[in-house]
Amino acid sequence: MSDAAERKPLVLVVDDNQQNRALAKATLELEDYEVLLAASGEEALRSFEQRTPDCVLLDVRMPGMDGPETCKRLRALPGGKDVPIVFLTASRDVDTFEAAVAAGGDDFVTKPVQPTEMVLRVQAAVKVRRLDATNKEYFELLRRQRDDLMRLTLQKEQLMSFVVHDLKNPVSTVDLLAQLLQRDKALSPETRETANAIRVEVSSLMRLILNLLDISRSEEGALTLAPSSFDLAALAQTVVDVLKVRAVARQVELESRIVTAQLSADADLFRRVLENLVDNALRHAPKGSRVTLSVERHPAELELRVADQGRGIPAELREAIFERFVQVEHAESAASRSGRGLGLTFCRLAIEAHGGRIYVEDGEPGAVFCIRLPHVQQ
Repeated sequence: MSDAAERKPLVLVVDDNQQNRALAKATLELEDYEVLLAASGEEALRSFEQRTPDCVLLDVRMPGMDGPETCKRLRALPGGKDVPIVFLTASRDVDTFEAAVAAGGDDFVTKPVQPTEMVLRVQAAVKVRRLDATNKEYFELLRRQRDDLMRLTLQKEQLMSFVVHDLKNPVSTVDLLAQLLQRDKALSPETRETANAIRVEVSSLMRLILNLLDISRSEEGALTLAPSSFDLAALAQTVVDVLKVRAVARQVELESRIVTAQLSADADLFRRVLENLVDNALRHAPKGSRVTLSVERHPAELELRVADQGRGIPAELREAIFERFVQVEHAESAASRSGRGLGLTFCRLAIEAHGGRIYVEDGEPGAVFCIRLPHVQQ
């Protein structure tokens, strides 16, 4: 057996953030890799000249010499053309991807990077380096196809972001016009009720837009919280009042059984979580039934429950229901439990950002969406 086959694969990690370097080192060493660390492009070049690595993990944004420039200079060093270079970046956009590809990058991973994904990408890069010429040709074809797919995905995400931002203004204008109608004293009761219904639907549309934005921010690691202490009972009653019109239209009784419960969380995000869960419950509650909000206290947690009396969710699908665009179809009808496919995804991301968890229980009948949050102020 040759020395090359016996030695541990060597990975050069280049990142100006000390925590990122430490995480990469700890993760890769657990998988039996040898790791070299560099805090800048200049340091990476010096390390490369001393020992040629089997793979380079390279941050895109660094002070001084950035990732693409470092990549170009690494490629110009002896042995640099054959070493796989995996770019790490928090910027999920087409321009950053194109710059990484143009500089000679072999792979492109967005932050925050999951340790398992990091290991898999490094393993693939090291294996590709050892392929023979014929297999490398096939891999190059697959890589070009992958790059084309990534480019299209990023363009789609960027377009969606632009569309979502552009939708907020006209939707806000519609809500403003509906408010002006409501202030008209000459308005008939029927027209006033219609204006109120318009505001409820506009609120639902705005919630969908904000869900899209927050899901995108979460993927980029940019979903930030603004925690404050507030009365959960008052917030829940506000949600009930907002969605009361929809409940009446569907002939469903909507009530909050929450008394006083102080909670420390991002009030705006939490209100939208409740709106999404109540709206989801109302859409699946049969006429003449009830949707309720309640609270159960545990030693270190507070559990919020939103229950309906609809068809419920099969046990095998209670995890999948929180994934994007998942629909739970019922064989005996065309009904589905997914909403627009993003509301429950947003709920999970927002609750997990608070260090909590969300899950579904059987309401016998119906479904009970349960939120557990730690560190509750009693």
